[in-house]
Amino acid sequence: MSTTFSGDETAPFFGFLGAASALVFSCMGAAYGTAKSGVGVASMGVMRPELVMKSIVPVVMAGVLGIYGLIIAVIISTGINPKAKSYYLFDGYAHLSSGLACGLAGLSAGMAIGIVGDAGVRANAQQPKLFVGMILILIFAEALALYGLIVGIILSSRAGQSRAD
Repeated sequence: MSTTFSGDETAPFFGFLGAASALVFSCMGAAYGTAKSGVGVASMGVMRPELVMKSIVPVVMAGVLGIYGLIIAVIISTGINPKAKSYYLFDGYAHLSSGLACGLAGLSAGMAIGIVGDAGVRANAQQPKLFVGMILILIFAEALALYGLIVGIILSSRAGQSRAD
């Protein structure tokens, strides 16, 4: 039984590893950011329950990180179809680097959002003037994940350009 496969047989492994990396690492960052800032919200809510809804911002921002990973994972997985078009190692490596760029950026942003969110909502309970500063820091942390998403999209678009079929 012979099958005709044009391309590299191991290349899809790297592509799917990139899709998994994007989703797993981004969701790890989202989970850490949600948990860490959620602990701060719960602790602050004991002292100042009227500020709980205002302090949910870090939890929402951390949750968005998982969506970034999902976007890249879907882009990568739809680009892997070795039966329709040749899929070479270059393509697999492009997808792997795309997933790692987005996933690790999401993980680091989630860690930053969690730490800033935890300390920020606790500090906001004691000094309400710190709210704007906390939001600005959270925006800059979220931008790190957005950079990873952008680079991931650019790297993923490079797949399929290795050879002229």
